[in-house]
Amino acid sequence: MSAQVLITGAGPTGLVLALRLAKHGISFRIIDQNKGPGESSRALVVHARTLEFYHQLGFANEVIQLGIKMKSVHLLENGQEKAELELADLGEGLSPYPFILSLAQDVHEQFLVKKLQEQGIEVEWETELLSFTDHGDEVEAVIRKNGQTECARFDYICGCDGAHSTVRKTLNFNFPGGTYEELFYVADVKAADDGIEKDGFYMFIDQGGFCAFIPVRTTGMRRVVGIVPKEMRNSQDLSFENLRPIAEKQVGLSILDVNWFSTYRVHHRVSEHFRKGRAFIAGDAGHIHSPAGGQGMNTGIGDAVNLSWKLAAVLQGKADPDILDTYETERIAFARLLVSTTDRAFRPLVGRGIQSKLIRKVLFPIVIPSLLKVSNARKRAFNLLSQTRIHYRGSKISDGKAGNIHGGDRLPWIKTESGDNYEPLKSMEWQIHVYGEASRNLREFAVEKDIELIEFEWNFEMAKAGFEKDAVYWVRPDGHVGFAFGKGRDQEVRNFILK
Repeated sequence: MSAQVLITGAGPTGLVLALRLAKHGISFRIIDQNKGPGESSRALVVHARTLEFYHQLGFANEVIQLGIKMKSVHLLENGQEKAELELADLGEGLSPYPFILSLAQDVHEQFLVKKLQEQGIEVEWETELLSFTDHGDEVEAVIRKNGQTECARFDYICGCDGAHSTVRKTLNFNFPGGTYEELFYVADVKAADDGIEKDGFYMFIDQGGFCAFIPVRTTGMRRVVGIVPKEMRNSQDLSFENLRPIAEKQVGLSILDVNWFSTYRVHHRVSEHFRKGRAFIAGDAGHIHSPAGGQGMNTGIGDAVNLSWKLAAVLQGKADPDILDTYETERIAFARLLVSTTDRAFRPLVGRGIQSKLIRKVLFPIVIPSLLKVSNARKRAFNLLSQTRIHYRGSKISDGKAGNIHGGDRLPWIKTESGDNYEPLKSMEWQIHVYGEASRNLREFAVEKDIELIEFEWNFEMAKAGFEKDAVYWVRPDGHVGFAFGKGRDQEVRNFILK
């Protein structure tokens, strides 16, 4: 068998899955029916957790150089600024990347494709999955490429093929949810420079609803997003020129050039399952939601990271196949929570009722800015937005607690004498962390089982982060704690996953 995994879809989710599998030494094919990487900006926000995953792959800083660190959010009502929220270093002390990065999706995708090419791996463009059959011990896929149809066999198939996923439809999964009634417009524009911060996110609120103005590219292009008026929604030839007077009035600037324009409706849906047999779905194939908080693309990348190391462990004989069950249980729970929370955050922005107007007039401009001046509230906001809050407590591969850290939690980031505790995560292998001093028994166990054991010299910051001195933390390949055992309990450390 020439390739172990078939990845359908070469958006950010599929590309990250490919890069992670390559790092684990797993063979795969990645196909996409498009001619090449996307050519429009689409998803913009790259959050800290995604950059932490990119750090494991060794290119987080390169991605940061391509984008724009968001400095602040400005809230304006009828042209008057009502509040400014500082975003710079929002998560200081919580992550090596304590900011929100704006990066156009086409630039992002092109970068990831290049990283694959540097390893001699090419995306098979203009290649379509027609059908597949799970035979129980392998997957047989029918693929059309260059007008020719071929049958190929794989151990597993991963559908990263978007909201209209062929893989999801073949599996006959329901995709329950709904669609907002509003029609939205989006355009990448060049506007007259009139005191607008190049690294600021502007949100304008008026009787017409909301309009967002976001930096997209280092060249100065900006994303403008708004609601199409009801009377224009059924227009067959709607263009930005129809909306230009509305957009210019809302943002208070002359728009000089338009690079891209589109309209869309916002959906909120989660597939009933993420896995069946040897087939998986990830990213938009499994969940779509409102753009509130810029969560969609980052969530798909999180899916890819979670799935990749488990597939690798099974294919390399390091774990039993039933570990693959944890992909759905761990990721679908967060997807459902995300759809619910982004829905609650998004409705007030687009709603016409009294409650929505009160939220726009009081909560957004007055309450939230006041709260975000408080350190603990800033930390909570960062954890909420950055996806560093995601945990897998209750998973069958999570167990124990030491200090304030449970099995399943993201490993807290802290600085150490030699740098930080995330540098060892680049191995993308199971490893044992001890913050303090490991016992002789534990050292002998690590040697016997050929597991990397890393000891960090204890400091006060570790206690603040929730670590217990001399406790044992098993860290998964995705940077989450699998098992945590307190000091004096290292005799309970057991080979829970690896054979």
